Amino acid sequence: MVMEIEGSPRTSDHTPPAIHTRPVVGNSWEREYGRRLLLTDTIVIVVAVIAAQLIAFGDDSDAAAVKVFGGIDYWLVSLVLVVGWVATVHVSGSRDSRVLGTGSREYQLVFNACFAWFGLVAIMATLFKVDIARGYLVVAFPLGLLGMLLGRKMWRTWLTSRREKTGEYSAQVMVIGSAPSVSNMVRELRKNADAGYHVIGVCIPEGSFLAADISLDGLHFGTIETAVEDLRRAGGNTIAVAGGDRLRTKAIRDISWKLATGDEHLILSPNLIDIAGPRIHTRPVSGLSLIHVETPRYAGTRRFLKETLDIFGALLFVVLSSPLLLASAIAIRLSSPGPVFFYQERIGLNGKPFKMFKFRSMVDNAETQLATLTVADRDAGNEVMFKLANDPRITTVGRWLRRFSIDELPQFFNVLKGDMSLVGPRPPLQHEVDLYAIDVHRRFLVRPGITGLWQVSGRSNLNWDDSVRLDLYYVENWSVLGDLRILWRTARAVLGRDGAY
Repeated sequence: MVMEIEGSPRTSDHTPPAIHTRPVVGNSWEREYGRRLLLTDTIVIVVAVIAAQLIAFGDDSDAAAVKVFGGIDYWLVSLVLVVGWVATVHVSGSRDSRVLGTGSREYQLVFNACFAWFGLVAIMATLFKVDIARGYLVVAFPLGLLGMLLGRKMWRTWLTSRREKTGEYSAQVMVIGSAPSVSNMVRELRKNADAGYHVIGVCIPEGSFLAADISLDGLHFGTIETAVEDLRRAGGNTIAVAGGDRLRTKAIRDISWKLATGDEHLILSPNLIDIAGPRIHTRPVSGLSLIHVETPRYAGTRRFLKETLDIFGALLFVVLSSPLLLASAIAIRLSSPGPVFFYQERIGLNGKPFKMFKFRSMVDNAETQLATLTVADRDAGNEVMFKLANDPRITTVGRWLRRFSIDELPQFFNVLKGDMSLVGPRPPLQHEVDLYAIDVHRRFLVRPGITGLWQVSGRSNLNWDDSVRLDLYYVENWSVLGDLRILWRTARAVLGRDGAY
């Protein structure tokens, strides 16, 4: 988690260095990308409004010229609707560089802007008694909203590709701090290139060295004392403070003074690990920036909404997938001896065991063969969870079921029973729990899920540490909107079949 502070002068007993105002080329991508979004949004809105008018009135120009509000026809109403809609989206902040490329904030702002504009149109029409056809607005609003969201998604896919491949359309970052802190931040920023932070150099105390597992190829080097000068020589526009004992408050303040106002930026990492943005709030007190971190909440309205989503989502999916469930059951029964379903004890909410349902994808005596397989070479990183990419116990039909995660479908009945949730940490076996460190038990604060962050982030390809980190991150930061995003990503991961075995 990082907190960004734009370079600006500060008041102090000491005279700060002169404030630089030279333009930085690295920031031009924000304006260029913003113009592309503006053009796309405008085209979508124009098409949506014209389509709504044609659907409402057809090609009958007389019908489209129905007079409203003292002689104004629908063509002028459409023009006002387009201009106001574009302006509302523009002032919403949905094209701000801080929300572009990652997270759901950009989409939320687009939705809020559309909802606010059409709410205002409805209020004004009521106040001034303007009789606007309901069908006209009912078509324009969802069509324009959906079009803009799809347009933003397409542009984000393109932006992410450019960021990951070339480092373009990103903040050009010089990371400063102690060697271990810098090493960790460089690793994380490189791992998440889609977030828009491209590391171009590092500044560490003289005589220090970075961890050997970080590639230093192509990075510019400097010292903390000359960080701003090194940033400019490297062609960057952002300094990221990773922390360390050598960095005092005055040093960070002096760096912020030297940065060019509005064009160069300062990012501070407060060392809050795996805490999502909505739980973090800042409050200035007498020159101090206090960071408030809300504790996770597992009750109240949010929990009720999550349980409601679970019940209705599971019911809907069982109904829609009933033909597939029936076909899978018949294929299992005919292909190999043994029961259709496989029942296994897993550990759930508050550490209590429950019976988890799956379609049987292995031979009937698979559990008895487990001891002979655990001595074989297991997949790298699965120190606790036993996984084997080419498990000989899997049947022919079972391998097909696993490839598309169809063997997991009976777990929707676990959701209806209240043992599981649609989204949550992976339900572990008891022998896995016996190997857990104390902090890993925190995953039992919520119900285990059919899918979760670890499934959509690599599934069986992840090592144990990454799986635990993602599960605990979910427990600490879960939300209904986050669950919906994970469900959407799950569909993509299943279709991609990466890590499924």
